[in-house]
Amino acid sequence: MTQSRKLFIKTYGCQMNVYDSERMAEALGGNGYDEVGSPEEADMILLNTCHIRERAAEKIYSELGRYKELKQAKPDLKIGVAGCVAQAEGAEIMRRQPMVDLVVGPQSYHRLPEMEARAGGREKVIDTDFPEEDKFAHLAARPKAKRGPTAFLTVQEGCDKFCAFCVVPYTRGAEVSRPVERILTEARDLVDRGVRELTLLGQNVNAYHGQGPDGRDWTLARLIRRLAEIDGLARIRFTTSHPNDMSDDLIAAHGDCDKLMPYLHLPVQSGSDRILKRMNRSHTRDSYLRLIERIRNARPDILLSGDFIVGFPEETDNDFHDTLRLIEEVGYGQAYSFKYSTRPGTPAAERAQVEEAVKDARLQELQALITRQQRAAQDAMVGREVGVLVERPGRMPGQVTGKSDHLHAVHMTADLNPGALVRVRIESSGTNSLAGVLV
Repeated sequence: MTQSRKLFIKTYGCQMNVYDSERMAEALGGNGYDEVGSPEEADMILLNTCHIRERAAEKIYSELGRYKELKQAKPDLKIGVAGCVAQAEGAEIMRRQPMVDLVVGPQSYHRLPEMEARAGGREKVIDTDFPEEDKFAHLAARPKAKRGPTAFLTVQEGCDKFCAFCVVPYTRGAEVSRPVERILTEARDLVDRGVRELTLLGQNVNAYHGQGPDGRDWTLARLIRRLAEIDGLARIRFTTSHPNDMSDDLIAAHGDCDKLMPYLHLPVQSGSDRILKRMNRSHTRDSYLRLIERIRNARPDILLSGDFIVGFPEETDNDFHDTLRLIEEVGYGQAYSFKYSTRPGTPAAERAQVEEAVKDARLQELQALITRQQRAAQDAMVGREVGVLVERPGRMPGQVTGKSDHLHAVHMTADLNPGALVRVRIESSGTNSLAGVLV
């Protein structure tokens, strides 16, 4: 019998990293590891990293520095770095932090149990290849433990778009889609263990083209319709999408698939055609706006979310104001906005940069506009009945909280267990949540 050991995982970045951390913990479970909530308890520490944000690598080195005393006090402690920083930095991580025992890229973590068994002492293990085999096919079946009511499910990885600001094609590789049957098997298993809402994940999830049981490539819309047939699965979401891959059948699915929720994250990045071209986004302001119109015709109540980068190299005041005008025209219910920061090896890193003070001022102005729109969308829910999937107890006694169809946080006083799907009448709108009563 394998001796039980303790694993602490710290996850950075996107939902896909959250999913990857779950799978890595499950894989290491076969080596006798159980998850714990703090590094001090651990026999192994694993950082699952993200390379999208500014100075991502330096933040990881800083985090590793905090574990030096733990390593000195417990020499058998194993420390690993996984994810996109691991892929980008490779052996440099071990050179700068010799206490690291293993480094594994996001496409190789199915090899983690074998790597962990070898790592320790003087042996250092690194794997940042892009293997030919499908990592998902080599992962052990997920344990049958009870799950919460929501879960992420990766269906597609990688990116072929090569936006000028982005490192994802270099850290995650080319676009690859998982076969339909493997996704359905994992989805049914999650539903059997209590999951009622699935969020399908991919760097360009709407570019999904996995092989179906008929031997043909299926679109994301066809996969969603098949998932909707699973008894017990109540809700389906997907993220993140690219405007160029928003196909006719996927737009139609928003109108005719009841289990597909009325929420869509569709990043545009800029409202300026000149900057979009410099970003290599392959869509225009006008094509994006026409796409939004078609989506709203299919699902009039859909809540839209977006991503925006301010201060991209060579962005002028006019370019920035084009972005503000696009935001005003679309009307977002939610959005994420960032100052441009250079990523070594990407085309935009070599161009003339916008001054930091200008970036700061533009970000504040854009975020103020987005905040007004978010609040307006949330306030508009007052007086309406919405579906709410209960996720956990609330902060107050007798209170429960969950997410609405439109992904708003909703709390109410009710005696309900996680997983309950109920109708709620919204009575008030707070800073970041809605309050309602059970219908």
